[in-house]
This record gives sequence, structure tokens and C-alpha cells, in this order.
Amino acid sequence: MYRRLVMPVDLGHVERLPKALQVAADLAKHYGATVIFVSVTAEVPTPIAHNPAEFSQKLEAFGRAQAEKHGITAETRAYASHDPTIDTDKTLLKAINELEADLVVMASHVPGVTDYIWAGHGATISAHSDASVFLVR
Repeated sequence: MYRRLVMPVDLGHVERLPKALQVAADLAKHYGATVIFVSVTAEVPTPIAHNPAEFSQKLEAFGRAQAEKHGITAETRAYASHDPTIDTDKTLLKAINELEADLVVMASHVPGVTDYIWAGHGATISAHSDASVFLVR
């Protein structure tokens, strides 16, 4: 049913991802799907990497570690943006289409007051993507 599973990853908050990572791995194993870890970084130095090339290397290392840990096939795609705060949703939607994802697995947060004013990434992706979206709290 699913063959290309995209999982957006924020390397600055990996500690919030274990449950979503396990769900993605379980679904990948069940369907024989490839998990594609996608992340958006700034074009300028960040606390995670000095440049987009270094960020891409760190995302690749993360993907390899997840593939080994969970026994899955994984790929990575890093996207650079002038302003990830504004461009993340648009960039993720573009990636989902480019990568021909049939399923997106995303970590989510418990909704709060600000979610009534600004939609979270998961809400935006699920509203505007042609792929199925699985939000994991």
C-alpha cells in the first residue's frame, strides 16, 4: 500500500521524535517501504551546521543511524531556505510532491492556544498534501 514514506525531521529537536520514528519504522517494515527523512535548514550558519552541505551530512548520518537501528531502508533529503521559519511548510509540501510520497509521518505536539491563530506544520501538511498524513503525538 505504501512504498515511499516521508518523515520531516528537525535535527534541533531529535529528542521529541522517538515515538514518530518508531511509527515510521514499523510502517516501513510492514509495507516494505522506504523512509525518506526530510529536513529544512537555513542558508546561513545555525547551531546545528555551519552551512547546508554540513547539515545534509548530519541528516545523512541521522538517516543511516535510523536505518541501522530499525532495520529499514532509508534515504535523506535536506533543503536549504532563506527563512525556514516561513518556508518550512511550503518546502515540505514541495518535497512530498517531488519525492512522490504516499505517506507522511510527522511528530506533532499537543495543541495549544496559539494553534487557534497559527496552524502547526502537521495541520498545514495534512490540509494541503495529496499524500496521507499520520500525525504522532
